[in-house]
Amino acid sequence: MLVVVPVVLILLLAPVIWLVMAYNRLARLRVRCENAYSQIDVQLKRRFDLVPNLVEAVKGYMAHERQTLEAVIRARAAAVDGLRGASGAMHGGVVGMGALAAASGQLDAALGRLFGVMERYPDLKANQNALQLQEELVHTENRIAFARQGYNDSVQSLNAQIAMFPTNLVAGLFAFRPMPMFEAADQERAAVRVNLGDAP
Repeated sequence: MLVVVPVVLILLLAPVIWLVMAYNRLARLRVRCENAYSQIDVQLKRRFDLVPNLVEAVKGYMAHERQTLEAVIRARAAAVDGLRGASGAMHGGVVGMGALAAASGQLDAALGRLFGVMERYPDLKANQNALQLQEELVHTENRIAFARQGYNDSVQSLNAQIAMFPTNLVAGLFAFRPMPMFEAADQERAAVRVNLGDAP
């Protein structure tokens, strides 16, 4: 009788202990995903703050390139709106995350055109403020890429746990949902076209 009671207790407590451990693992992974997303958020906000400063620094030199500057400003506004909309993307909002990725890709394309146009202005290439802002944007882009990779790695770990048996039972019981990956927008997937016709 003395041996049976501990065995029964162990058999009763083992599933409860496993349930607590599985829940804590899922919760830890979800918090890691949320932190990784906040790193993207911080870097995107930094980028969005740099863009108006760059436009302001170059617009005196690029009076004839008004369309390019306006395209950058519009793309920045759309990306800021996409970031606001993606804040709800953390818990299953694939549409919000997709909108953010698309708006971010449009801003990338507009900035790429701006940088290309800047190359045609020798005085602008000598402007230290514009060069510094351009360099800061490039560094920020690298940080964004690193943050996206960290986010996607965290999401992959969480989503794998949610999909695997028997953890999927705990995930369903406590409403853990797969999180969306941060994927490249269609224009970011397109091959870069290089025109060497203007090269010396």
